[in-house]
Amino acid sequence: MASATREVTPMTDSEFRMFCELIRNHCGLHFGPESRFLLEKRIARRMGELAIGSFAAYHYLLRSERDGGQEMANAVDELTTNETYFFRELSPLRALVNEIIPEFRARSNRPVSIWSAGCSSGEEPYSVLMLAREAGLEPGKDIHVYASDISRRVLGKARRGVYREASFRDTESYYREKYFIEKDGSWAVRDEVKRHVDFIHLNLVDRGKIAILGTMDVILCRNVIIYFDTDTKRRVIQTYHEKLVPGGYLLMGHAESLLNLSNDFELRHLRNDMVYRKPTPGELPTDRWHAAAAAAISRVDRGGES
Repeated sequence: MASATREVTPMTDSEFRMFCELIRNHCGLHFGPESRFLLEKRIARRMGELAIGSFAAYHYLLRSERDGGQEMANAVDELTTNETYFFRELSPLRALVNEIIPEFRARSNRPVSIWSAGCSSGEEPYSVLMLAREAGLEPGKDIHVYASDISRRVLGKARRGVYREASFRDTESYYREKYFIEKDGSWAVRDEVKRHVDFIHLNLVDRGKIAILGTMDVILCRNVIIYFDTDTKRRVIQTYHEKLVPGGYLLMGHAESLLNLSNDFELRHLRNDMVYRKPTPGELPTDRWHAAAAAAISRVDRGGES
């Protein structure tokens, strides 16, 4: 077995630029100069596992299979940040369950389709289902939840649905006791929740593969595009706009905004939170969008949730 501590020559400026471009083109991840040490450290760790002694050689390996090779997937697993936990930023989830889903159900008998884009290890889609069940909604009949991530490693964890204490830092004991089973120091999501999430491996910049998804009523993309450069953010937001039904909703993180990225959405002030909505035919975003956006930014400046 190769040693993970093999010495490698430090990354040069040109090698850093080449890796940044390769990774950005593949999946949209952006690494600025301030992230150089992180990128170098994580790539070197993977190189050590393969006993590759130079960044140039590893770059050549990635470039030779950039169209879906296994090693590129391994590199992405090393480079992605997967910090999440159950019921993170709860107010938009409450808006989804208490306001948005009932709005759609009042108009149609079909299940409301929800896509958790960049779901990481699965805490977000499982949180949606638990809150939905608490609100009297029936998975499969009232809602259908899809969840995707670019990292096969974290998707594997999400499908297993087994979590340690760090995932419950903001979880009431009620939910843990009702929806999880304790086993060997970990907590497993009960099947009545787990079986209602369809996990999919997706690269958010791969429009061809995203086409396999049907249209969505709601897209959750929270604390995901912060890792992209501006051009990639715009392309991903445009993809979301295309995938949403007219009148569909886009829920983002509290520190995120569509300002300077898209004018195709309006910002709706619901009881529980502010969310973005795709106008229906004949509607156009108006000056209310800018006023609401300014209010949202002010709220973030004041410290987040009100």
